[in-house]
Amino acid sequence: DLINFDTRLLKNFYLNQGYYDVEINSSFAKLVTDDEFELIYNINAKQKFYFGDLNLSLPGDFQPENYETINSLFNDLNGKKYSLNSVNSILDTIDQITTSEEFKTINAFVEEDIVENKINLNFIINEAEKYVVEKINIFGNNVTRENVIRNQLELDEGDPYNEILKNKSLNNIKGLNFFKNVSTEVTNGKNNNSKIINIKVEEKPTGEIMAGAGFGTSGSTFTFGVKENNYLGKGLGVDANATISPETFKGKLGIYNPNYKNSDKLVFANIQSLEMDRTKNFGYKSNKSGFEFGTKFEYLRKLNLGLSTRLFYEKIETDSTASTRQQKQEGDYLDSFAKFSFDYDKRNQKFRATDGFRSIYSLDLPLVSKTNTLTNTYNYKFYSELYESNLSSISIFLQSANSITGEDIKLSERLSIPSSRLRGFESGKVGPKDGNDFIGGNYVATMNFTSTLPKILEDNQDIDILFFVDAANIWGVDYDSSIDNSSTLRSSIGLAVDWFTAIGPLNFSLTETLTKKDTDVTESFRFNIGTSF
Repeated sequence: DLINFDTRLLKNFYLNQGYYDVEINSSFAKLVTDDEFELIYNINAKQKFYFGDLNLSLPGDFQPENYETINSLFNDLNGKKYSLNSVNSILDTIDQITTSEEFKTINAFVEEDIVENKINLNFIINEAEKYVVEKINIFGNNVTRENVIRNQLELDEGDPYNEILKNKSLNNIKGLNFFKNVSTEVTNGKNNNSKIINIKVEEKPTGEIMAGAGFGTSGSTFTFGVKENNYLGKGLGVDANATISPETFKGKLGIYNPNYKNSDKLVFANIQSLEMDRTKNFGYKSNKSGFEFGTKFEYLRKLNLGLSTRLFYEKIETDSTASTRQQKQEGDYLDSFAKFSFDYDKRNQKFRATDGFRSIYSLDLPLVSKTNTLTNTYNYKFYSELYESNLSSISIFLQSANSITGEDIKLSERLSIPSSRLRGFESGKVGPKDGNDFIGGNYVATMNFTSTLPKILEDNQDIDILFFVDAANIWGVDYDSSIDNSSTLRSSIGLAVDWFTAIGPLNFSLTETLTKKDTDVTESFRFNIGTSF
Protein backbone atom coordinates (compact mmCIF):
# COMPACT_ATOMS: atom_id res chain seq x y z
CA ASP A 1 0.00 0.00 0.00
CA LEU A 2 2.86 2.38 0.83
CA ILE A 3 4.52 1.76 -2.55
CA ASN A 4 1.23 2.26 -4.42
CA PHE A 5 0.51 5.48 -2.53
CA ASP A 6 4.00 6.88 -3.15
CA THR A 7 3.78 5.84 -6.81
CA ARG A 8 0.58 7.85 -7.25
CA LEU A 9 2.15 10.88 -5.58
CA LEU A 10 5.27 10.52 -7.71
CA LYS A 11 3.29 10.25 -10.93
CA ASN A 12 1.18 13.30 -10.02
CA PHE A 13 4.39 15.23 -9.34
CA TYR A 14 5.69 14.47 -12.86
CA LEU A 15 2.28 15.24 -14.42
CA ASN A 16 2.39 18.66 -12.78
CA GLN A 17 5.87 19.23 -14.23
CA GLY A 18 4.66 18.69 -17.80
CA TYR A 19 5.60 15.01 -18.27
CA TYR A 20 2.26 13.86 -19.62
CA ASP A 21 3.54 10.45 -20.78
CA VAL A 22 5.59 9.63 -17.67
CA GLU A 23 5.95 5.93 -16.95
CA ILE A 24 6.87 4.43 -13.59
CA ASN A 25 7.96 1.07 -14.90
CA SER A 26 8.75 -0.63 -11.62
CA SER A 27 8.92 0.05 -7.92
CA PHE A 28 10.07 -2.15 -5.10
CA ALA A 29 11.27 -2.01 -1.52
CA LYS A 30 14.85 -2.94 -0.69
CA LEU A 31 15.61 -3.99 2.88
CA VAL A 32 18.62 -2.07 4.21
CA THR A 33 18.64 -3.10 7.87
CA ASP A 34 16.27 -4.96 10.13
CA ASP A 35 14.14 -1.86 10.60
CA GLU A 36 14.88 0.22 7.48
CA PHE A 37 14.14 -0.13 3.78
CA GLU A 38 14.54 1.91 0.61
CA LEU A 39 11.86 2.54 -2.02
CA ILE A 40 13.39 2.30 -5.49
CA TYR A 41 11.58 3.50 -8.64
CA ASN A 42 12.37 3.09 -12.33
CA ILE A 43 11.01 6.24 -14.01
CA ASN A 44 10.84 7.11 -17.70
CA ALA A 45 9.77 10.78 -17.78
CA LYS A 46 9.87 11.08 -21.62
CA GLN A 47 9.42 14.49 -23.20
CA LYS A 48 7.81 17.55 -21.63
CA PHE A 49 4.43 18.70 -22.94
CA TYR A 50 2.88 22.17 -23.09
CA PHE A 51 -0.67 23.48 -23.27
CA GLY A 52 -1.85 24.20 -26.84
CA ASP A 53 -5.33 25.40 -27.78
CA LEU A 54 -7.91 25.27 -24.99
CA ASN A 55 -11.61 25.46 -25.77
CA LEU A 56 -14.90 25.23 -23.90
CA SER A 57 -18.00 23.56 -25.42
CA LEU A 58 -21.31 24.54 -23.82
CA PRO A 59 -24.87 23.28 -24.30
CA GLY A 60 -26.95 25.60 -26.49
CA ASP A 61 -29.06 27.02 -23.66
CA PHE A 62 -26.08 27.99 -21.46
CA GLN A 63 -24.96 31.64 -21.27
CA PRO A 64 -21.37 32.03 -22.58
CA GLU A 65 -20.85 35.30 -20.67
CA ASN A 66 -21.02 33.35 -17.40
CA TYR A 67 -17.81 31.55 -18.40
CA GLU A 68 -15.60 34.52 -19.27
CA THR A 69 -13.36 33.58 -16.31
CA ILE A 70 -12.62 30.25 -18.01
CA ASN A 71 -11.50 31.97 -21.22
CA SER A 72 -9.17 34.15 -19.16
CA LEU A 73 -7.66 30.99 -17.62
CA PHE A 74 -7.20 29.54 -21.10
CA ASN A 75 -5.25 32.62 -22.23
CA ASP A 76 -2.99 32.44 -19.17
CA LEU A 77 -2.19 28.75 -19.70
CA ASN A 78 -1.58 28.75 -23.45
CA GLY A 79 2.03 27.79 -24.14
CA LYS A 80 2.83 26.93 -20.52
CA LYS A 81 3.92 23.47 -19.43
CA TYR A 82 1.17 20.91 -18.90
CA SER A 83 -0.06 20.57 -15.32
CA LEU A 84 -2.67 18.18 -13.96
CA ASN A 85 -3.41 20.66 -11.17
CA SER A 86 -4.31 23.32 -13.76
CA VAL A 87 -6.72 20.98 -15.53
CA ASN A 88 -8.42 20.06 -12.25
CA SER A 89 -8.61 23.75 -11.30
CA ILE A 90 -10.44 24.53 -14.57
CA LEU A 91 -12.92 21.69 -13.98
CA ASP A 92 -13.50 22.95 -10.44
CA THR A 93 -14.12 26.50 -11.72
CA ILE A 94 -16.55 25.19 -14.37
CA ASP A 95 -18.49 23.38 -11.66
CA GLN A 96 -18.64 26.45 -9.42
CA ILE A 97 -19.89 28.68 -12.24
CA THR A 98 -22.49 26.18 -13.41
CA THR A 99 -23.96 25.49 -9.98
CA SER A 100 -24.09 29.21 -9.06
CA GLU A 101 -25.12 30.73 -12.43
CA GLU A 102 -26.88 28.02 -14.44
CA PHE A 103 -28.39 26.01 -11.57
CA LYS A 104 -28.16 22.82 -13.60
CA THR A 105 -26.81 19.31 -13.21
CA ILE A 106 -23.87 18.64 -15.52
CA ASN A 107 -21.12 16.26 -16.48
CA ALA A 108 -17.84 17.92 -17.41
CA PHE A 109 -14.99 16.08 -19.11
CA VAL A 110 -11.92 16.79 -21.23
CA GLU A 111 -11.01 15.64 -24.73
CA GLU A 112 -7.29 15.70 -25.48
CA ASP A 113 -5.55 16.05 -28.83
CA ILE A 114 -1.75 15.75 -28.85
CA VAL A 115 0.20 17.47 -31.62
CA GLU A 116 3.97 16.96 -31.23
CA ASN A 117 4.69 18.32 -27.73
CA LYS A 118 1.46 20.34 -27.46
CA ILE A 119 -1.77 19.16 -25.83
CA ASN A 120 -4.97 20.72 -27.14
CA LEU A 121 -7.82 20.43 -24.66
CA ASN A 122 -11.56 20.71 -25.23
CA PHE A 123 -13.56 21.01 -22.01
CA ILE A 124 -17.05 19.68 -22.72
CA ILE A 125 -20.10 20.35 -20.57
CA ASN A 126 -23.17 18.15 -20.98
CA GLU A 127 -26.40 18.36 -19.07
CA ALA A 128 -26.69 15.15 -17.10
CA GLU A 129 -29.81 13.08 -16.78
CA LYS A 130 -31.59 14.40 -13.73
CA TYR A 131 -31.49 12.22 -10.63
CA VAL A 132 -32.24 12.93 -7.00
CA VAL A 133 -29.98 11.81 -4.15
CA GLU A 134 -32.24 9.45 -2.21
CA LYS A 135 -29.81 8.50 0.55
CA ILE A 136 -26.13 8.82 1.52
CA ASN A 137 -24.71 5.97 3.60
CA ILE A 138 -21.36 6.11 5.40
CA PHE A 139 -19.54 2.93 6.48
CA GLY A 140 -16.31 2.18 8.36
CA ASN A 141 -16.09 5.20 10.69
CA ASN A 142 -15.59 3.63 14.12
CA VAL A 143 -13.87 6.67 15.70
CA THR A 144 -14.78 9.62 13.52
CA ARG A 145 -18.28 10.91 14.08
CA GLU A 146 -20.59 10.76 11.09
CA ASN A 147 -21.39 14.48 11.14
CA VAL A 148 -17.67 15.23 10.66
CA ILE A 149 -17.76 13.30 7.38
CA ARG A 150 -21.13 14.69 6.28
CA ASN A 151 -19.84 18.23 6.78
CA GLN A 152 -17.46 17.57 3.86
CA LEU A 153 -20.24 16.65 1.42
CA GLU A 154 -21.03 19.07 -1.40
CA LEU A 155 -24.47 17.54 -1.95
CA ASP A 156 -27.13 16.24 0.43
CA GLU A 157 -30.08 13.90 0.46
CA GLY A 158 -32.85 15.40 -1.66
CA ASP A 159 -30.44 17.39 -3.86
CA PRO A 160 -30.09 16.81 -7.62
CA TYR A 161 -27.34 14.24 -8.19
CA ASN A 162 -24.16 15.81 -9.60
CA GLU A 163 -21.15 13.71 -10.54
CA ILE A 164 -18.70 16.60 -10.11
CA LEU A 165 -20.02 17.44 -6.65
CA LYS A 166 -19.87 13.76 -5.70
CA ASN A 167 -16.20 13.59 -6.69
CA LYS A 168 -15.49 16.87 -4.92
CA SER A 169 -17.10 15.46 -1.76
CA LEU A 170 -14.82 12.44 -2.03
CA ASN A 171 -11.77 14.69 -2.29
CA ASN A 172 -12.94 16.75 0.69
CA ILE A 173 -13.16 13.61 2.84
CA LYS A 174 -9.71 12.50 1.72
CA GLY A 175 -8.43 15.98 2.53
CA LEU A 176 -9.32 15.49 6.20
CA ASN A 177 -6.36 13.07 6.37
CA PHE A 178 -8.24 10.93 8.90
CA PHE A 179 -8.60 7.91 6.63
CA LYS A 180 -6.30 5.44 4.96
CA ASN A 181 -8.75 4.77 2.13
CA VAL A 182 -11.96 6.46 0.94
CA SER A 183 -14.20 5.02 -1.78
CA THR A 184 -17.74 5.57 -3.12
CA GLU A 185 -20.36 3.46 -4.84
CA VAL A 186 -23.47 4.87 -6.54
CA THR A 187 -26.49 2.58 -6.88
CA ASN A 188 -30.03 3.02 -8.12
CA GLY A 189 -32.62 4.10 -5.58
CA LYS A 190 -36.19 2.95 -5.07
CA ASN A 191 -37.35 5.15 -7.93
CA ASN A 192 -36.04 5.35 -11.48
CA ASN A 193 -34.88 8.94 -10.97
CA SER A 194 -33.07 8.46 -7.61
CA LYS A 195 -29.56 7.45 -6.58
CA ILE A 196 -28.01 6.07 -3.39
CA ILE A 197 -24.43 7.05 -2.56
CA ASN A 198 -22.44 4.65 -0.38
CA ILE A 199 -19.23 6.04 1.12
CA LYS A 200 -16.73 3.63 2.68
CA VAL A 201 -13.81 4.85 4.80
CA GLU A 202 -10.91 3.06 6.45
CA GLU A 203 -9.58 4.92 9.48
CA LYS A 204 -5.94 5.42 10.41
CA PRO A 205 -4.04 6.84 13.43
CA THR A 206 -4.31 10.64 13.57
CA GLY A 207 -2.00 11.44 16.49
CA GLU A 208 1.60 12.66 16.20
CA ILE A 209 4.49 12.94 18.65
CA MET A 210 7.43 15.11 17.74
CA ALA A 211 10.76 15.66 19.47
CA GLY A 212 13.72 17.51 18.10
CA ALA A 213 17.16 18.74 18.94
CA GLY A 214 19.04 21.26 16.86
CA PHE A 215 22.72 22.12 17.21
CA GLY A 216 24.54 24.72 15.18
CA THR A 217 26.64 27.81 15.05
CA SER A 218 23.76 29.84 16.52
CA GLY A 219 23.43 27.59 19.59
CA SER A 220 21.27 24.65 20.54
CA THR A 221 17.50 24.25 20.51
CA PHE A 222 15.25 21.53 21.92
CA THR A 223 11.65 20.97 20.85
CA PHE A 224 8.88 18.64 21.94
CA GLY A 225 5.30 18.45 20.74
CA VAL A 226 2.14 16.33 20.77
CA LYS A 227 -0.59 16.70 18.17
CA GLU A 228 -3.98 15.06 17.62
CA ASN A 229 -5.80 15.88 14.38
CA ASN A 230 -9.12 14.17 15.17
CA TYR A 231 -9.67 14.67 18.90
CA LEU A 232 -12.47 12.42 20.26
CA GLY A 233 -13.51 11.74 16.67
CA LYS A 234 -15.00 15.25 16.42
CA GLY A 235 -12.58 16.52 13.78
CA LEU A 236 -10.96 18.87 16.31
CA GLY A 237 -7.23 19.50 16.31
CA VAL A 238 -5.17 19.74 19.50
CA ASP A 239 -1.54 20.86 19.40
CA ALA A 240 0.89 21.25 22.32
CA ASN A 241 4.56 22.13 21.83
CA ALA A 242 7.52 23.70 23.60
CA THR A 243 10.87 25.07 22.40
CA ILE A 244 13.90 25.76 24.60
CA SER A 245 17.04 27.65 23.58
CA PRO A 246 19.82 29.26 25.69
CA GLU A 247 17.93 32.53 26.16
CA THR A 248 14.28 31.67 25.52
CA PHE A 249 11.46 29.30 26.40
CA LYS A 250 8.38 29.19 24.22
CA GLY A 251 5.31 27.04 24.93
CA LYS A 252 1.90 26.79 23.28
CA LEU A 253 -1.28 24.73 23.71
CA GLY A 254 -3.97 25.18 21.08
CA ILE A 255 -7.23 23.67 19.86
CA TYR A 256 -8.98 24.32 16.56
CA ASN A 257 -12.18 23.35 14.75
CA PRO A 258 -11.73 23.49 10.94
CA ASN A 259 -15.49 23.60 10.25
CA TYR A 260 -17.21 25.31 13.15
CA LYS A 261 -20.96 24.61 13.14
CA ASN A 262 -20.85 23.69 9.43
CA SER A 263 -19.81 27.23 8.52
CA ASP A 264 -16.64 26.30 6.56
CA LYS A 265 -14.81 28.59 8.98
CA LEU A 266 -11.84 27.52 11.11
CA VAL A 267 -12.13 28.60 14.75
CA PHE A 268 -9.11 28.33 17.05
CA ALA A 269 -8.00 29.14 20.58
CA ASN A 270 -4.61 28.79 22.30
CA ILE A 271 -2.64 29.73 25.38
CA GLN A 272 1.00 30.82 25.06
CA SER A 273 4.01 31.49 27.22
CA LEU A 274 7.27 33.16 26.22
CA GLU A 275 10.23 33.84 28.51
CA MET A 276 13.36 35.68 27.34
CA ASP A 277 16.19 35.80 29.88
CA ARG A 278 19.10 38.12 28.99
CA THR A 279 20.05 38.88 32.58
CA LYS A 280 23.57 37.44 32.30
CA ASN A 281 24.66 39.63 29.38
CA PHE A 282 22.32 42.63 29.39
CA GLY A 283 20.61 42.74 32.78
CA TYR A 284 16.96 42.19 31.88
CA LYS A 285 14.38 39.47 31.30
CA SER A 286 10.80 39.33 30.10
CA ASN A 287 8.06 36.83 30.94
CA LYS A 288 4.97 36.97 28.74
CA SER A 289 1.89 34.75 28.82
CA GLY A 290 -1.66 34.96 27.51
CA PHE A 291 -4.24 33.54 25.14
CA GLU A 292 -5.61 34.04 21.64
CA PHE A 293 -8.80 33.03 19.86
CA GLY A 294 -10.05 33.74 16.37
CA THR A 295 -11.20 32.45 13.01
CA LYS A 296 -9.90 31.90 9.49
CA PHE A 297 -11.96 31.34 6.36
CA GLU A 298 -11.98 31.71 2.58
CA TYR A 299 -13.47 35.15 1.97
CA LEU A 300 -12.99 35.09 -1.81
CA ARG A 301 -11.54 32.44 -4.08
CA LYS A 302 -7.86 31.99 -3.13
CA LEU A 303 -8.18 34.78 -0.52
CA ASN A 304 -8.29 33.70 3.12
CA LEU A 305 -9.21 36.13 5.88
CA GLY A 306 -8.11 35.74 9.49
CA LEU A 307 -9.57 37.56 12.53
CA SER A 308 -8.39 37.06 16.09
CA THR A 309 -7.93 38.77 19.44
CA ARG A 310 -5.06 38.31 21.88
CA LEU A 311 -4.56 39.18 25.53
CA PHE A 312 -1.11 39.03 27.21
CA TYR A 313 0.32 39.74 30.64
CA GLU A 314 4.02 40.64 30.57
CA LYS A 315 6.48 41.23 33.39
CA ILE A 316 9.84 42.90 32.69
CA GLU A 317 12.60 42.68 35.31
CA THR A 318 16.00 44.39 35.30
CA ASP A 319 19.11 44.62 37.46
CA SER A 320 21.85 47.21 37.89
CA THR A 321 23.69 46.10 34.74
CA ALA A 322 20.76 46.99 32.47
CA SER A 323 20.75 50.25 30.53
CA THR A 324 18.84 53.26 31.84
CA ARG A 325 16.13 52.81 29.21
CA GLN A 326 15.72 49.12 30.03
CA GLN A 327 15.37 49.94 33.71
CA LYS A 328 12.67 52.49 32.93
CA GLN A 329 10.59 49.78 31.24
CA GLU A 330 10.64 47.51 34.28
CA GLY A 331 7.14 46.66 35.45
CA ASP A 332 3.91 44.81 34.65
CA TYR A 333 1.98 45.18 31.38
CA LEU A 334 -1.47 44.01 30.25
CA ASP A 335 -1.96 44.24 26.49
CA SER A 336 -4.75 43.15 24.16
CA PHE A 337 -4.70 43.24 20.36
CA ALA A 338 -6.99 42.60 17.42
CA LYS A 339 -5.25 40.83 14.54
CA PHE A 340 -6.35 40.86 10.91
CA SER A 341 -4.66 38.78 8.20
CA PHE A 342 -5.21 38.51 4.45
CA ASP A 343 -3.67 35.51 2.66
CA TYR A 344 -3.90 35.49 -1.15
CA ASP A 345 -2.47 32.18 -2.38
CA LYS A 346 -1.97 31.74 -6.14
CA ARG A 347 0.68 29.00 -6.03
CA ASN A 348 0.25 26.16 -8.51
CA GLN A 349 0.85 23.71 -5.65
CA LYS A 350 1.59 24.02 -1.96
CA PHE A 351 4.59 21.65 -1.97
CA ARG A 352 7.62 22.72 -4.02
CA ALA A 353 5.68 25.33 -6.00
CA THR A 354 7.04 26.16 -9.47
CA ASP A 355 4.65 28.93 -10.49
CA GLY A 356 2.47 31.62 -8.94
CA PHE A 357 2.78 33.69 -5.80
CA ARG A 358 1.58 34.06 -2.24
CA SER A 359 0.83 37.43 -0.64
CA ILE A 360 0.17 37.75 3.11
CA TYR A 361 -0.60 40.94 5.02
CA SER A 362 -1.31 41.08 8.76
CA LEU A 363 -2.17 43.91 11.12
CA ASP A 364 -1.87 43.87 14.94
CA LEU A 365 -4.11 46.65 16.27
CA PRO A 366 -3.80 47.57 19.99
CA LEU A 367 -7.04 47.59 21.99
CA VAL A 368 -5.78 48.00 25.58
CA SER A 369 -2.08 48.78 25.97
CA LYS A 370 0.32 51.13 27.74
CA THR A 371 2.43 51.57 24.62
CA ASN A 372 -0.33 51.12 21.97
CA THR A 373 2.02 49.38 19.54
CA LEU A 374 0.68 48.91 16.01
CA THR A 375 2.48 46.21 14.00
CA ASN A 376 2.19 45.79 10.22
CA THR A 377 3.66 42.76 8.42
CA TYR A 378 3.70 42.03 4.69
CA ASN A 379 5.20 38.93 3.09
CA TYR A 380 5.23 38.33 -0.68
CA LYS A 381 6.83 35.37 -2.43
CA PHE A 382 6.95 34.70 -6.16
CA TYR A 383 7.75 31.22 -7.50
CA SER A 384 9.21 30.29 -10.85
CA GLU A 385 11.14 27.58 -12.71
CA LEU A 386 14.15 29.01 -14.54
CA TYR A 387 15.00 25.67 -16.12
CA GLU A 388 13.90 22.05 -15.83
CA SER A 389 13.63 20.77 -12.23
CA ASN A 390 14.76 24.16 -10.89
CA LEU A 391 12.89 25.83 -8.04
CA SER A 392 13.41 29.57 -7.78
CA SER A 393 11.75 32.22 -5.69
CA ILE A 394 11.91 35.91 -4.91
CA SER A 395 10.49 37.08 -1.60
CA ILE A 396 9.88 40.46 0.04
CA PHE A 397 9.30 40.91 3.77
CA LEU A 398 8.27 44.25 5.30
CA GLN A 399 7.46 44.96 8.95
CA SER A 400 6.90 48.01 11.14
CA ALA A 401 6.12 48.53 14.84
CA ASN A 402 5.18 51.97 16.17
CA SER A 403 3.01 53.43 18.90
CA ILE A 404 -0.13 55.09 17.56
CA THR A 405 -0.11 57.45 20.59
CA GLY A 406 3.57 58.45 20.29
CA GLU A 407 4.81 56.26 23.17
CA ASP A 408 8.07 54.29 23.14
CA ILE A 409 7.32 50.65 22.34
CA LYS A 410 8.54 47.89 24.70
CA LEU A 411 11.84 46.09 24.12
CA SER A 412 9.91 42.84 23.57
CA GLU A 413 7.89 44.54 20.80
CA ARG A 414 10.90 45.82 18.88
CA LEU A 415 11.67 44.08 15.60
CA SER A 416 14.61 41.99 14.41
CA ILE A 417 15.56 40.54 11.04
CA PRO A 418 14.59 36.84 10.82
CA SER A 419 17.83 34.85 10.60
CA SER A 420 16.56 32.88 7.60
CA ARG A 421 16.20 36.14 5.64
CA LEU A 422 19.73 37.44 6.24
CA ARG A 423 22.37 34.75 6.10
CA GLY A 424 25.97 35.77 6.68
CA PHE A 425 25.11 37.63 9.90
CA GLU A 426 24.67 36.26 13.41
CA SER A 427 21.06 35.98 14.48
CA GLY A 428 19.88 39.04 16.46
CA LYS A 429 23.23 40.84 16.12
CA VAL A 430 22.34 43.30 13.39
CA GLY A 431 20.99 46.82 13.65
CA PRO A 432 20.76 49.55 16.31
CA LYS A 433 22.67 49.06 19.59
CA ASP A 434 22.12 50.45 23.09
CA GLY A 435 25.54 50.00 24.64
CA ASN A 436 26.48 46.42 23.79
CA ASP A 437 22.89 45.24 23.38
CA PHE A 438 21.35 44.85 19.93
CA ILE A 439 17.92 46.28 20.64
CA GLY A 440 16.19 45.79 17.29
CA GLY A 441 14.39 48.45 15.29
CA ASN A 442 11.02 49.91 14.45
CA TYR A 443 11.29 48.92 10.79
CA VAL A 444 12.53 45.84 8.90
CA ALA A 445 12.75 45.24 5.15
CA THR A 446 14.23 42.19 3.40
CA MET A 447 14.50 40.83 -0.13
CA ASN A 448 15.65 37.31 -0.96
CA PHE A 449 16.39 35.35 -4.11
CA THR A 450 16.83 31.58 -3.88
CA SER A 451 17.38 29.03 -6.63
CA THR A 452 18.17 25.33 -6.58
CA LEU A 453 21.18 24.23 -8.62
CA PRO A 454 21.38 21.14 -10.85
CA LYS A 455 21.94 17.88 -9.02
CA ILE A 456 25.62 17.03 -8.72
CA LEU A 457 24.90 13.52 -7.49
CA GLU A 458 22.02 12.19 -9.61
CA ASP A 459 21.61 9.10 -7.42
CA ASN A 460 21.22 11.09 -4.22
CA GLN A 461 17.79 12.74 -4.06
CA ASP A 462 18.25 13.68 -0.38
CA ILE A 463 20.51 16.65 -1.16
CA ASP A 464 19.45 20.07 -2.46
CA ILE A 465 22.07 22.71 -3.28
CA LEU A 466 20.83 26.29 -3.32
CA PHE A 467 22.23 29.60 -4.50
CA PHE A 468 20.93 32.63 -2.62
CA VAL A 469 21.20 36.40 -2.42
CA ASP A 470 19.92 38.12 0.74
CA ALA A 471 19.44 41.84 1.34
CA ALA A 472 17.95 43.47 4.43
CA ASN A 473 17.72 46.62 6.46
CA ILE A 474 16.65 47.38 10.03
CA TRP A 475 16.31 50.88 11.45
CA GLY A 476 14.43 53.12 13.87
CA VAL A 477 15.01 53.80 17.59
CA ASP A 478 11.96 55.63 18.87
CA TYR A 479 13.05 55.99 22.51
CA ASP A 480 16.48 57.63 22.09
CA SER A 481 17.41 59.85 19.16
CA SER A 482 21.05 59.92 20.32
CA ILE A 483 21.53 56.27 19.35
CA ASP A 484 22.98 55.98 15.86
CA ASN A 485 20.23 54.26 13.91
CA SER A 486 21.24 55.33 10.43
CA SER A 487 19.82 53.17 7.70
CA THR A 488 22.34 50.73 6.18
CA LEU A 489 21.78 48.02 3.61
CA ARG A 490 23.04 44.58 4.66
CA SER A 491 23.53 42.05 1.87
CA SER A 492 25.14 38.69 1.26
CA ILE A 493 25.55 35.97 -1.35
CA GLY A 494 26.21 32.30 -0.86
CA LEU A 495 25.49 28.61 -1.24
CA ALA A 496 23.39 26.41 1.04
CA VAL A 497 22.94 22.65 1.31
CA ASP A 498 19.84 20.90 2.62
CA TRP A 499 20.60 17.27 3.34
CA PHE A 500 18.30 14.73 4.94
CA THR A 501 20.68 12.35 6.73
CA ALA A 502 20.17 9.24 8.84
CA ILE A 503 20.48 11.32 12.02
CA GLY A 504 18.12 14.04 10.86
CA PRO A 505 17.99 17.10 8.60
CA LEU A 506 21.31 18.87 8.07
CA ASN A 507 21.55 22.40 6.75
CA PHE A 508 24.66 24.48 6.26
CA SER A 509 25.48 27.61 4.33
CA LEU A 510 28.65 29.34 3.18
CA THR A 511 28.13 33.08 2.82
CA GLU A 512 30.08 36.08 1.60
CA THR A 513 28.99 39.42 3.05
CA LEU A 514 28.64 42.17 0.44
CA THR A 515 27.57 45.20 2.49
CA LYS A 516 27.20 45.76 6.24
CA LYS A 517 27.50 48.25 9.08
CA ASP A 518 30.62 48.29 11.27
CA THR A 519 28.70 47.22 14.39
CA ASP A 520 27.06 44.19 12.72
CA VAL A 521 28.39 40.74 13.63
CA THR A 522 29.01 38.57 10.55
CA GLU A 523 28.91 34.81 10.21
CA SER A 524 30.42 33.24 7.08
CA PHE A 525 29.47 29.66 7.95
CA ARG A 526 26.29 28.35 9.56
CA PHE A 527 25.06 24.85 10.19
CA ASN A 528 22.18 23.18 11.98
CA ILE A 529 21.47 19.53 12.51
CA GLY A 530 18.58 17.91 14.30
CA THR A 531 16.16 15.03 14.33
CA SER A 532 12.49 14.39 14.95
CA PHE A 533 10.35 11.31 15.60
